[in-house]
Amino acid sequence: MKNRPFILVLFSLLIFQSLSAKRIEIKGGPGVSLQQVIDNAAAGDSIIIDGGRIKAGKIITINKPLIIIGKNNPVIDGDNKYEIMEISSDFVIIQGLHFLNSGKSGYEDIAALRILNAKHILIRDNFFENCFFGIYGQHAGYTTIANNRFLANGFDEISSANGIHCWKSEYMLIVNNRISGHRDGIYFEFVTNSSIRGNISTNNVRYGLHFMFSHNNWYLNNSFTDNGAGVAVMYSNGVHMHNNIFAKNWGNAAYGILMKDISDSRVENNEFNRNTASIYMEGSSRIAIRHNQFKNNGWALKIQASCMDNIISGNNFSGNTFDIATNGSLQLNDFTGNYWDKYEGYDLDRNGRGDVPYRPVSIFSMIVERNPATLMLFRSFMVGLMDKAEKVFPGITPEALKDVQPFIRPIDLNPRTS
Repeated sequence: MKNRPFILVLFSLLIFQSLSAKRIEIKGGPGVSLQQVIDNAAAGDSIIIDGGRIKAGKIITINKPLIIIGKNNPVIDGDNKYEIMEISSDFVIIQGLHFLNSGKSGYEDIAALRILNAKHILIRDNFFENCFFGIYGQHAGYTTIANNRFLANGFDEISSANGIHCWKSEYMLIVNNRISGHRDGIYFEFVTNSSIRGNISTNNVRYGLHFMFSHNNWYLNNSFTDNGAGVAVMYSNGVHMHNNIFAKNWGNAAYGILMKDISDSRVENNEFNRNTASIYMEGSSRIAIRHNQFKNNGWALKIQASCMDNIISGNNFSGNTFDIATNGSLQLNDFTGNYWDKYEGYDLDRNGRGDVPYRPVSIFSMIVERNPATLMLFRSFMVGLMDKAEKVFPGITPEALKDVQPFIRPIDLNPRTS
């Protein structure tokens, strides 16, 4: 996706900032009404808050183009009761504020900062601490959320909410944020033509990243580690996931990426390390999975029989308990040209490719897929014997699921480089 929309956003904001009518400086502290200062300001003014703590009292509403900048870490405190701030005007900058203690609710989406029906917004260099939703973009557009830190103490899905939540929005740039302790680190629903780059989403209750019905988006150079269930990608097309790290997402229902009903997408140059299952695919088609590193996972790739026309090529599979697992005998995907550390074939013509095909699905993985309790027999003599026999005379594993040109040595990949 091209960067032009985001460059135009920042350029417009910089022009707007240079034309600001005046600069208003206030000291934070008891009795200061930020809402009154905003109401008295003219469109285009800059409000500088120097330190201190301001009680929100109720929602602070920004309904005109303004620049609000914090110096010396001013705190805007929601007192564990209120939504703290709402932006309902185009051309607003919020920078350098510490949002603390938003309200929480089981039936209302209370946020520290809500962007409501607004465009050309820049939210950068803020700290969101102990908030329910951190930033909630609702019908937002051409908005940049950059270099913010989100820290919550969620311990279950019901009592916590998302760090960055975007709904029915477009042209969002989410860049270089650090998010932990929320339900989902980043959540997109009905969001299009947007980019998530360089973020660190870790130790969240459920997903590091979760998006549904969100088409033509790019996810680049992010790190999703130690989250409850990894990353969920659902009901979307035109998804580009490149140069990300998916690591240490362990648990019975944990994945590096869960892909459900995804189409016409690319998953390339990523690193999958120490996940229960690196990628779980269901009902997904026309996806290119290329140049990824699958290392030390339980399952490198679980691909259901409902998936078709996917290309799995140029990847390294090493140290995984199971390389590929599936739940049926039908095979409609291409697995050609990968490196498999379990491959025991030969290369007589020395072209770097194996002379005999490699079948990455073991009979034991098929058995475990149908009866998980049998995993206790892993590495037993009988299991090894069954796998050897199945590779010579395939009977249960999909006969067509094979790599006809496996690499003999690991492919030279640099997962963090485009």
